[in-house]
Amino acid sequence: MKPDSLEIETGFKCSTAEIPPPPQLVAPAMEGLKPAISLTENALKHLNKMRSERGEDLCLRIGVKQGGCSGMSYTMDFENRANARPDDSTIEYQGFAIVCDPKSMLFLFGMQLDYSDALIGGGFSFSNPNATQTCGCGKSFAAEM
Repeated sequence: MKPDSLEIETGFKCSTAEIPPPPQLVAPAMEGLKPAISLTENALKHLNKMRSERGEDLCLRIGVKQGGCSGMSYTMDFENRANARPDDSTIEYQGFAIVCDPKSMLFLFGMQLDYSDALIGGGFSFSNPNATQTCGCGKSFAAEM
């Protein structure tokens, strides 16, 4: 028979009925996390189309370089996945790999890449929360770090 209370050596009396069960350990849900660089559905479709036309196991390297109208400009190019460097961040996005060097990631974290096939103003566009100023061309930005 289980006692209704325990007397602990200190003289305090505590009821066993008041002891809550131990908390359940639950692994955090990964589904709610946003990737460091994300793609819209249109961008993903277009990039997959471009990659399949080349017929290789390619990933998209995104980065930044000095230059452009606002001080920094975006760079994008396909490269073989085997060429990724050990310090690169690799973001798997619905089966598509994006690679970014550590310095560029400081400026691109949280960015979303979109694609439009509009005749005027079409192509890739960048929505970058780190940009403090953007150029009219949409390919150049300024950021304060």
